[in-house]
Amino acid sequence: MLIPDSERDLVVDAFRGGAKGVFCRLQSIKMLSKCIRTVHEGQIWADTRNLAFLLDFLTQLKPLRLIKPGGGMARLTPREADVVHLLAEGLSTREISQKLALTEHTIRNYLSAIYEKLGVSTRVELALYAVAREDLDQPTLK
Repeated sequence: MLIPDSERDLVVDAFRGGAKGVFCRLQSIKMLSKCIRTVHEGQIWADTRNLAFLLDFLTQLKPLRLIKPGGGMARLTPREADVVHLLAEGLSTREISQKLALTEHTIRNYLSAIYEKLGVSTRVELALYAVAREDLDQPTLK
C-alpha cells in the first residue's frame, strides 16, 4: 500500500486492513521495485520506523506468553537458535537460507519446528520473543 507519510496510525491501519507492505511516498523511488518484488514473493515490506510502529502496537495488545512453558530458547537445537537469531536481525527466509547454506524449504521447516517449540505462530511473535530473551545474545553461528 502506498501511503503519503509514515504516520503510526496510517501504518498500523494499513496492515490491519490486510496490506502486506507499506511504502511511503517520501522513500527513495529505487526502493519501490524492491518493495513490490518482496511482497510479490510473499514477504512483508516495512521500513525500520514502520516496523517499530507495528511492534509497538502488537506489544500493547496483550502480553506475549509461552503456550508450552518451560525451557524457552533452551528447547531449540543449535541450528534452530541460529535461525531465530538471524530472523531477529530482520533477515528474510531467503537471506537466512543463504547465510546458513540451506534451502529455503529447510528454513521454513526449521521455523515450523521453532514455532511449535516456543508456542508462537508468526515471524513477528518469534522476533519479539527472541529480542526479549537474553539467551539469544550468544548465537552459535560459525
